[in-house]
Amino acid sequence: MSTYTPSEIEPKWQDAWDAAETFKATRSDDKPKYYVLEMFPYPSGRIHMGHVRNYTMGDVIARYKISTGHNVLHPMGWDAFGMPAENAAMASGGHPKDWTYQNIEDMKAQMKPMGWSLDWNREFATCDPEYYGQQQAMFLDMWEKGLVYRKNAVVNWDPVDMTVLANEQVIDGKGWRSGADVERRELTQWFFKISDYSEELLDGLDGLENWPAKVRLMQENWIGKSRGLQFSFARTDGGDPIEVYTTRPDTLNGASFVGISPDHPLAKELAENNPEVAAFRAECAKGGTTAEELETGEKLGFDTGLTVQHPLNPDWHLPIWIANFILMDYGTGAIFACPAHDQRDLDFCRKYDLPVIDTFFALDDDTPVAIEAFVPPKDQVVRWVDHFAGLSEATGQEAIDATIDFAEKAGWGQGKTQFRLRDWGLSRQRYWGCPIPVVHCDSCGVVPEKKENLPIRLPDDVSFDQPGNPLDRHDTWRQVQCPKCGNAARRETDTMDTFVDSSWYYARFTAPWADTPTVAEEAEYWMNVDQYIGGIEHAILHLLYSRFFARAMNVTGHLPASASEPFDALFTQGMVTHEIYQTRDDQNRPVYHLPKDVTDGKLADGSEVEIIPSAKMSKSKKNVVDPVNIISAYGADTARWFVLSDSPPERDVEWTASGADAAFKFLNRIHRMATEIAALDGGAGADDEELLRAMHKAIQDVTNGVESFGFNAAIAKLYAYANVVQKAKAGGDAKRQAMVTLAHLMSPFTPHLSEEIWQMFGGEGLIANTPWPFADEAMLVEDTVTLPIQVNGKRRSEIAVAKDLAKEEIEKLALEQEGVVRALDGATPKKIIVVPGRIVNIVI
Repeated sequence: MSTYTPSEIEPKWQDAWDAAETFKATRSDDKPKYYVLEMFPYPSGRIHMGHVRNYTMGDVIARYKISTGHNVLHPMGWDAFGMPAENAAMASGGHPKDWTYQNIEDMKAQMKPMGWSLDWNREFATCDPEYYGQQQAMFLDMWEKGLVYRKNAVVNWDPVDMTVLANEQVIDGKGWRSGADVERRELTQWFFKISDYSEELLDGLDGLENWPAKVRLMQENWIGKSRGLQFSFARTDGGDPIEVYTTRPDTLNGASFVGISPDHPLAKELAENNPEVAAFRAECAKGGTTAEELETGEKLGFDTGLTVQHPLNPDWHLPIWIANFILMDYGTGAIFACPAHDQRDLDFCRKYDLPVIDTFFALDDDTPVAIEAFVPPKDQVVRWVDHFAGLSEATGQEAIDATIDFAEKAGWGQGKTQFRLRDWGLSRQRYWGCPIPVVHCDSCGVVPEKKENLPIRLPDDVSFDQPGNPLDRHDTWRQVQCPKCGNAARRETDTMDTFVDSSWYYARFTAPWADTPTVAEEAEYWMNVDQYIGGIEHAILHLLYSRFFARAMNVTGHLPASASEPFDALFTQGMVTHEIYQTRDDQNRPVYHLPKDVTDGKLADGSEVEIIPSAKMSKSKKNVVDPVNIISAYGADTARWFVLSDSPPERDVEWTASGADAAFKFLNRIHRMATEIAALDGGAGADDEELLRAMHKAIQDVTNGVESFGFNAAIAKLYAYANVVQKAKAGGDAKRQAMVTLAHLMSPFTPHLSEEIWQMFGGEGLIANTPWPFADEAMLVEDTVTLPIQVNGKRRSEIAVAKDLAKEEIEKLALEQEGVVRALDGATPKKIIVVPGRIVNIVI
């Protein structure tokens, strides 16, 4: 009998798929198309179990759709620009390009043995000039359509690395790589006008019915539509009024002070002649720029000595403070503070001993605000204190609406809808990114590069021996002729945010080698992505930017209007976790150990390890499992089977050695069953019909599981069906049919083993190309039902009876069962209860 040897089976079938070009996608009108895409990886150099789970999910869908007659596009590429490559170059003295492409080669070599149904013919990396050159062309098209502009903006600046940092790269106020205190600095930056699409991006969420509700909510909150009141406070010194925007105008009677951003024009004006204001602004510049950082950080304020008039009472004067928690790029850069009903304002007022005025109370509690602000939901009814619009008991939303109406009628304010979404700043002061195709000319100003000069390639001869952007120091690359007048000019040395690279790759996969960003016919055919799969950590920015780019590509003629929402369905998978193993050194510091070095809770030297509950796999904690080692020990099919079988795919799954071992043993059993059944002679058996009914039920259940992303539920059905096949007393013909069907149903999960079994049973061609089995509805109708029999509440036997058998006949059969006879022991039943189709209860 042949044995299950994945090391021989898996390469054989991978070679067969490659030879047959099984997964090569070609536009065709004779099949419905299906585009399945996983979020592409960053080439770090090693794949991890998260990759295995993510891409196996996509592979299951892709293989199933091929079997159901679809023309499937399932591509792979690399999100290859970014700071890690520059950091590696600085550390090793190498080049980001060499580091990146070597990592791509290494990771591809690790991915190929997984047997994923990827069309490698469409592979590209975002650092390929052929890719980023088309990105540059789109930038120029978007500029022409008014979707790109340049302005001064306050950014996170790392003074050591001399670069702008994304919010995610600022950790506890310090640069993630240098550890230097990050500064707020005003620089001239390039922006995409994503805010022009705020309403459209918000409305579009309603149509994304096949997205997780939590992702749509996260996007909705990030876009942040709100209706509030815009009005001005008149300054008592006769200076320019302070314009504010507030979403809670109903709390105006609780105003304590007017606050302005350190970057507000008035703050800048005061700093010119007041060293104390200038010093305060410089102190604020050391803090973060994100709303989240400012919300949780220490509140800092400076009393300007200036005051304003309250719009409802000219004799009520409010002080003007400069406050570090106010952002210039939201609203007007100025607020009125109502500390009783805003925790941020309350913290500030308590620190600087400013008044706290309650404007409303809970209906059953009139305790004044002390340490925590009273911020009830806007739909909660509260009791108002002398509300100027005459309200007594009303919800916050009712009060907001009444206040806006009151202000508009009085002529001192205007209702206004605003969005939290800010324009997308795409400038990055680093080398390893897509060059912005712009030239700066002393005569012509800022000039777009000519398309015939694209791509603007990154120079290879750069060094990282100094901080800052090497492009600033590369004179031969930087000095060019102006595309407009021909005079000496300078290239833009900022490169694009890597979010740009990943915001349109899904469209490029439809025509990866075209000399335009897309090809109309290919985009019309393949778009939209039918199923997108990726981590919840990308639920906001990546998806939001991709949705914006799809609209921008429509405006610029690179995508059809039908692709304005590029992803029809989205699935966010859970993480793969593992226990953490640690010991302690002489100073009681934790020392972490790899799972492969731990056996039964001990290291090789016999010392015991402390086991910490399962957590996200992390290189620093060494709780990582190398997929290459798993493939070597068990085979790819075992890894695929386990990561999908142990937990619903949207939840985390814990990798355990025992779980992997159990999966491998099951696949061994399936191979052994197939070998035994393939050797059976034909003919009929007693359980043929029962086995075939179980087969059709398994087809129905597994199909439903795959189509609903219930992969673990589908695998549970396959376990149960395998047991039925093994135990059935059926003839050779029925068992062979049942075994081939089992292999087919397993093929999206364990494609190599399934191909081997298909060949074992003389199947034609590849099982990957064979039509998916369909359940016969007639075989799903149950003619009989199995009823458990309980005697005084304890199960004693069971009987299989016709579904329409009379109650009296069921009672008679139940009393004849051996287990029931023993339990009665001669006693006469007091009562027999037959629940049709469910159970028989005998009471004695």
